[in-house]
Amino acid sequence: MAPLTPHWSQPSHPTIQKVMIPSDPNDFTTKSISLINLPPYALYAKLSFPPCTEAEKPTYATVQKGRDEHLNLNSDLVYINHSCEPSVIFDTTSLSILAGPRGLKAGEELTFFYPSTEWDMAQGFSCFCGAETCRGYISGAKNMKPEQLEGVWLNAHIRALLEERDAGVDGVKTKDATEEALKSALDQARKMVDAAQKALDTYKSIHGRSSVDDLGSTGGKGANRQNGVGSRELSGEMGGDTKVMV
Repeated sequence: MAPLTPHWSQPSHPTIQKVMIPSDPNDFTTKSISLINLPPYALYAKLSFPPCTEAEKPTYATVQKGRDEHLNLNSDLVYINHSCEPSVIFDTTSLSILAGPRGLKAGEELTFFYPSTEWDMAQGFSCFCGAETCRGYISGAKNMKPEQLEGVWLNAHIRALLEERDAGVDGVKTKDATEEALKSALDQARKMVDAAQKALDTYKSIHGRSSVDDLGSTGGKGANRQNGVGSRELSGEMGGDTKVMV
């Protein structure tokens, strides 16, 4: 598969993202660093059209946004690596990249959980994220056990496909996939509202303002990745001769 050659002006997100390029071209450890602090579930970036475009077929550099829909990021956001303990979330329903449940700190590596968007990846790879919960080989949610996906953000199309996969050999669904996907989206939204309320209360307490129930209580992962080979490089998208424009 042909290596990814950036065709966009770099840096594409200079105020929020720094792409780290190794000095040794044979050391494939390209990664992205956040330049901003964000509270849990706050918006980090939008997946806008343009620069994003619809992809004719999935590749190692695309992001799956629906059952049969994939997109090209066409920006430095493509250098956000995988981690089993990610710092950001790719929410394909709202076409947004969000800070993870623990928020985001300037200087922290930007990572997301690839199976949260990808059902059957074009190229799998062995993960070296270093997290205690590392899943090992990453090739998409299709090939993962239910226990490997517990406690992580999964997009609606991934949950629906998992429901169908786990329905049984006869293909009869035991649950309505759309209903379950909507319930999951609602649960994630409640967590986001709760996190935003807590962030607002903290801000008010710091500035001497009284806390009020602005959003309503609804009840409620960050990166722990060791410096190592980037997952997109391992899966082939950086290739051995990826050109990075500076």
